[in-house]
Amino acid sequence: MNLSLYIAKRYLFSKKSHQVINIISGVAVAGIALATAAMVCVLSVFNGFQGVVTKQFTAFDPDIKITASRGKVFTTDAPEILKVAAMPQLEAFSFGVEDKAMVEYDDRQAMVTIKGVDEAFTSLTDIHKILNGTGEFILSDGEKDYAIPGGTLAKELNCGTFFNDPLKVYAPNRKGNINLTVPARNFKKGELYSSGNVFILNQPEYDGGYIITSSRFARSIFRREANEATSMEIKVKAGENTDEVKTIIEKILGDDFVVQDRYEQQESIYKVMQIEKLISYIFLTFILAIACFNIIGSLAMLIIEKRDNMNTLRSMGAENKTIANIFVFEGGIISAIGAVIGIVLGVALCYAQQEFGLISMGAENGGFVVDSYPMEIVWSDVAMIFATVIIVGFVTVWLPVKALTKRFA
Repeated sequence: MNLSLYIAKRYLFSKKSHQVINIISGVAVAGIALATAAMVCVLSVFNGFQGVVTKQFTAFDPDIKITASRGKVFTTDAPEILKVAAMPQLEAFSFGVEDKAMVEYDDRQAMVTIKGVDEAFTSLTDIHKILNGTGEFILSDGEKDYAIPGGTLAKELNCGTFFNDPLKVYAPNRKGNINLTVPARNFKKGELYSSGNVFILNQPEYDGGYIITSSRFARSIFRREANEATSMEIKVKAGENTDEVKTIIEKILGDDFVVQDRYEQQESIYKVMQIEKLISYIFLTFILAIACFNIIGSLAMLIIEKRDNMNTLRSMGAENKTIANIFVFEGGIISAIGAVIGIVLGVALCYAQQEFGLISMGAENGGFVVDSYPMEIVWSDVAMIFATVIIVGFVTVWLPVKALTKRFA
């Protein structure tokens, strides 16, 4: 065993002549433990919110989405697309047509994204979980096409969940010359009837700007051919690795297509959450460093108390580096004890929050997606926190201990 480490452990657990040294050491352990527990809880909250967002988008976004890298559309009967469609790793797939349009109800208008999907869309997503209304997912009955608008959009248009008059949809004509004398002829007009449903994703971009309808209507209003689509949405079979399937699809399609998994489809949202998590981690690390300064006071008093022992070690041939390492290791042990206690405390608090919802979101009328702060323990984060505490503990005490041992030893 390393001599410095062995003596450090003996010093830590041996009885001191001054009780205040034990008290300061205890305060240092408590401070590090609380800072560590705070890191575990805060990062777990960010993981919990990310899990909530992921579950919300699971109801809308597919496992994998394919779009054209150049232009808006691709042909569904292209050889590479047919090869992807024949992959055994796929459980279901759907071709969608999506573009911007203007909708009007009574005297209210809004710019929206019309998302045309086919009946296979329900096999790709959990769309029923975010529907409000009749609960029946209907897009077309062969004669009429139906709209499922976002909840916020329905309020803005003042049409509600069930609207009597159809929504009027206007999309610019892609083909032909612009008619300046009769501007109305520059637009293709269509009508969407009430499906008795709105969807609520609790994301303003979608709830306030999307309408789900049939791909037949979308192709008609945007003047797309029957074999044209703006996206191919895929559900991967259970047990298959989504990343591996995505890699295979990318090799098949090449550079002419963009292949995105669920996280890449909402890259901006997840990036913001990761940045917020990183900033919180950095600030908590600074707080941890301040807590570690308590160790210096304990070690300073211990160095003074053990001055005679250090002189004895020198007379036996010990170098200054060996003596200094004794107190550096002791600081590391104090940090490790605080880290272990803090992690146990933090994990226990996270589990308690998961089970009992001890801290609520403060929404009495269900204003939030969840009633209490969500917690999700990611063990890689826990390992990172433990390593951070040990590293910060060593770095914090290294230079002060070197200076103190030279002065008092």
